[in-house]
Amino acid sequence: MNLGTIAADLQTEHRTSGPLQVSLRKKRLTALRDAIRRNEALLSDALAQDLGKSSFEAYVSEIGFILEEIAFTLEHVEEWANEIRVATPMTLFPGKSTIYPGPYGVVLVISPWNYPFQLCLSPLVGAVAAGNRVVVKPSEFVPKTSSAISALLTEVFPENEVLVVLGGVAETQLLLSQAFDYIFFTGSSAVGKIVMRAAAEHLTPVTLELGGKSPCLIEASANLALAARRCAWGKFLNAGQTCVAPDYVLVPRELQERFIEELRSAILNFYGFDPKTSPDYGRIVSEAHFDRLLKLVDSNKTSVGGSSVRADRYLAPTVMRDVVWADPVMAEEIFGPVLPVLPYDDFATALNEVASRPKPLALYLFTEREAVKREVIRRVSFGGGCVNDTVLHLANPNLPFGGVGPSGMGSYHGRKTFETFTHYKALFEQTTAVDVPLRYPPYKGKLSWLKLFLR
Repeated sequence: MNLGTIAADLQTEHRTSGPLQVSLRKKRLTALRDAIRRNEALLSDALAQDLGKSSFEAYVSEIGFILEEIAFTLEHVEEWANEIRVATPMTLFPGKSTIYPGPYGVVLVISPWNYPFQLCLSPLVGAVAAGNRVVVKPSEFVPKTSSAISALLTEVFPENEVLVVLGGVAETQLLLSQAFDYIFFTGSSAVGKIVMRAAAEHLTPVTLELGGKSPCLIEASANLALAARRCAWGKFLNAGQTCVAPDYVLVPRELQERFIEELRSAILNFYGFDPKTSPDYGRIVSEAHFDRLLKLVDSNKTSVGGSSVRADRYLAPTVMRDVVWADPVMAEEIFGPVLPVLPYDDFATALNEVASRPKPLALYLFTEREAVKREVIRRVSFGGGCVNDTVLHLANPNLPFGGVGPSGMGSYHGRKTFETFTHYKALFEQTTAVDVPLRYPPYKGKLSWLKLFLR
């Protein structure tokens, strides 16, 4: 298929053949599930080569995540795809009103490198379930995983249903120049703006899953050891290259040293004395990303970690103490294994600082006080998050996942993914058995009757 006319060619196919029947959608998703299971070792190996992921981490955060998403979708897709009868007001009597779910048509999914399998296939599953034809553009920064994705999807789907495009910036730009019916992008805010500008040329609707500096607030009543352990897990998963990782921690000043010691203990328990030799600790995706991260580490403020090996793209789990808002590490999303700890003297002031900054993709709060939880939820706008944990909100298919403002627009996971890729046609059907004359001119003497029905 010609790369420059992919959208138009697939739209012609979609118009000619129509949307995939629900039975065929289920057949394709079942085949995808089976192919993933057959190729689990190959996928895990590719993730290890690209990102240094352990087989456990590869399964729990990528392969198993998608298998669960497929199972959930297969269980519910017939229900989701059903027409929906809704109430009709008396003024439209005796007609009936129905909503018909249908696919947008031909959609483009552009996925990132940090969770390359999960973040490519999760939107794909919902797009296929909704009956769309899909063009997938995996990241060029993880060539082994992108090649594995291409082979997997080519095995399962005909080219006129799902097509994988490999390549870099040039290929992405060529795709974005075309008039797709929907674009789903996961990545940085800077590239998200480029995607949105390109989509605007064709008035194409978009979902943007971006990022930002996701805060972790430690309130004085928190279980400090548990907070440190769960924060360290969420931060250093995938070597910190997680869009919902805690980007920084706010902790009461008098608890800072204890909290850092608890972090040190958690890191030691997770990865041993030398995380470089741990089979469970990942690597930075590229030397360019490694160099950027190294510039954010202030050795004068480093309490834990800080060591690195450029040739191995290894940066140790690193904790910085006494960080202030003006420090370079606070100027951008870190997206790596560097955790700044900012001490605060007053929780209300710390909350104001968080609320005054760009809306984050995630927020994590550790507290034993219900009133504190409710105040944080009321005051701060954020995509989603956890109380007394990190990251796990995205693992529940019943919770929509997405950002707000600069951290993204739109959401997905579970039913929400199906809805994201579905247009809901509203249809009113009127009977021909009777024809109420009230609506037709002349209107003289009819207004008083009309007011009996319209409040």
